[in-house]
Amino acid sequence: MNAEIIAVGSELLTPQRIDTNSLWLTDQLNALGVEVTSKTIVGDHRERLAETVRAACARSDIVILTGGLGPTEDDVTRDAVAAALGRTQVFHQDICDGIEQRFRRFNRAMAEINKRQAFVIEGAEVLPNPNGTAPGQWIEDGGRAAMLLPGPPNEMKPLFTGECLPRLQALLPPQVIRTQSYRIALMPESEVDQRIAPVYTKYTNPVTTILAAAGDIQIHLRARCSSEAEAESLLAEVGSQIETILGAWIYAKNADPLEAVVGHALRARAQTLSVAESCTGGLVAERITSVPGASDYFLGGFLTYTDRIKTELVGVPELLLREHTAVSEPVAEAMARGARERTGSTYALSVTGVAGPDGGAEATPVGTVIVGLAGPEACRTRRTRFLGDRDRVRALAAQLALDMLRRELLPSPRW
Repeated sequence: MNAEIIAVGSELLTPQRIDTNSLWLTDQLNALGVEVTSKTIVGDHRERLAETVRAACARSDIVILTGGLGPTEDDVTRDAVAAALGRTQVFHQDICDGIEQRFRRFNRAMAEINKRQAFVIEGAEVLPNPNGTAPGQWIEDGGRAAMLLPGPPNEMKPLFTGECLPRLQALLPPQVIRTQSYRIALMPESEVDQRIAPVYTKYTNPVTTILAAAGDIQIHLRARCSSEAEAESLLAEVGSQIETILGAWIYAKNADPLEAVVGHALRARAQTLSVAESCTGGLVAERITSVPGASDYFLGGFLTYTDRIKTELVGVPELLLREHTAVSEPVAEAMARGARERTGSTYALSVTGVAGPDGGAEATPVGTVIVGLAGPEACRTRRTRFLGDRDRVRALAAQLALDMLRRELLPSPRW
């Protein structure tokens, strides 16, 4: 069974308010094996909302509305749903009395407009709301279900958990959703897709989604089956083929970021790391230390932004800088070796480059990045050029440095 979520409220169409209810509800529904196929935000407009509800009920088994159940004229959810379903609304005196008692407990008089919250759509079950004045409503029709829930999360969440979950569990057939994810560093999205499309396009279950960020691609496999064993089997069938194709490009088979993967590998080997950064200005160190427990393996680093500081802090020879410039393989190597020697770390990473927007030259155009990696056996360097603005170049440079170290730490290093 599939579900749609409709968030109601004109405030959710402004930059000041974010619809977080849909995220929470999606997590709850997925745990029941229900796929959310659509999420919609609709302002406080009766006809437009009624049209949205009518379309959702025609194509989905479960429709959940949040918000718009208050007492004011712009709270239009009850009216819109009733219109969409062709049903009347019935006034419930007991609900009205309960709302009035709630106001009395706070030594307040109930306003006349609060009586609007006592109207229930014909055929709906009332869902008690102990945390607010607006009760929820549950409507079943031909094996389908629609839910009207209050907007405030402190009301919506306990109401859904206490009232809707048991009803959904009774309504739903046995089904589970299981997922498998992969993360790939520094391969373009188009190339990832070109390589694995011959595999995943053969399957409608699991569903494959590819998400792209700067230097980081995520592949999500999502299987929905009648049993956990069947879902896991499907994920393994498709996943094993993707793993064979991408090999060492895959740095994680879960949601862990690259810095966490590198940290885990260093800790497992009882090895340490230091850094010397120029164009990244501390981004590599920031990512490494964002992982709890990084002090187990990270010793420290140097921000060597000028030639003088490169010489004074990590011992890059002045002659080397004059002959090759700061953005060169010999300088990147000297920075990495110097950081390793001064900290006593097992490995050291260095980054130098031209992040832009100015400062480029014919030999080192804007976007040029050189990463050095010094280890117990040798020192490697890698030169590349990234396209994009300053922030993107710096982010990709940090990603490249971490991925170089990750590949070095593989059981069989892969370059």
